[in-house]
Amino acid sequence: MEAVKVLDAKGMACPMPVVKTKKAIEEIDSGDILEIHATDKGAKSDLSAWAKSGGHELMDVAEEDDVLKFWIKKA
Repeated sequence: MEAVKVLDAKGMACPMPVVKTKKAIEEIDSGDILEIHATDKGAKSDLSAWAKSGGHELMDVAEEDDVLKFWIKKA
């Protein structure tokens, strides 16, 4: 999946991954994909709910070496 921007939210606790994601998604164009890296386990449900509420599409979630990776397509 080709992301136009990668957000490093590793080491941040709730609600910072969502706050940073909101800011980063404003910087990309509609239809573009934002990749987010987070270590907060709560980010899985938080980012999923945030994407849904904003009309964005959570394309995929993966976990690699305790890092959660999210790909969100901007509405």
